[in-house]
Amino acid sequence: MSTNEIATRDDQTAVATTNQAHAAPEPTAGSAALMAWAQEADLAYQMAQKLANTSFVPATLRGKPGDITAAILAGSELGLKPMATLKSIDVIQGTPALRAHAMRAVVQKQGHQIELVESTPERCVLRGRRKGADNWQTVEWTTARASQLGLLGKAEWKKQPQTMLVARATGELCRLIASDALHGMPYVAEELEGTVHAEVVPAKEPLSVAALTNPPTPSGVQRTFATDAEYSVELGGTDQPDAGSWESDAADNSTEWPETTQPGSAA
Repeated sequence: MSTNEIATRDDQTAVATTNQAHAAPEPTAGSAALMAWAQEADLAYQMAQKLANTSFVPATLRGKPGDITAAILAGSELGLKPMATLKSIDVIQGTPALRAHAMRAVVQKQGHQIELVESTPERCVLRGRRKGADNWQTVEWTTARASQLGLLGKAEWKKQPQTMLVARATGELCRLIASDALHGMPYVAEELEGTVHAEVVPAKEPLSVAALTNPPTPSGVQRTFATDAEYSVELGGTDQPDAGSWESDAADNSTEWPETTQPGSAA
């Protein structure tokens, strides 16, 4: 073998070694899943842009393709198709939440059981059990319990107390028997009226010590009260509807809630 042939072979070997050293590492399972999710997000955003201003999008999401995209992706993790997601998720005070009928559907799809025992305008009893379990968990919501939380003065509780009792019972029961099926959306939209993650929304911190005694209320900005009782006192004891908490179509809430039927059947 000539000297030139040996030199050429050594150069080729060196180039191959250098290319291997700079080759991109094999993608891990985690990075591959992330790339697949990113592609799904891009497709969801394209879909959201086309749907953003249609009547199929609830009022709290309309005209917001970014929020619609997030809702579609969140719904996908729950096993919901895009159009079903848009009729199943509301954004209440910046927090996305499932409607009660959708939460039951998600839980039942996982094989868990939910049965309506009793439903009246004064009382709702739901029971449920995990897939494969023997013991049933029972949840009861009454107007007396709702009154203790200051809920009965709110607009939707006045209009349809039976529906609201079922919604509250749904959220509590689903968390008991199948919190793992909810993937970060453990509260129904009806529970988040005035609360976030079942905690009373705190008032904003004042900007100065002087504001502690008489914090100003800017024009056009609604004050936040720690409890409904404080809100009532501030208004002189009058009942006022909680405006803005029910921005999702009121008609949807009334037509999509056949709560007198048996929710233990397939959603």
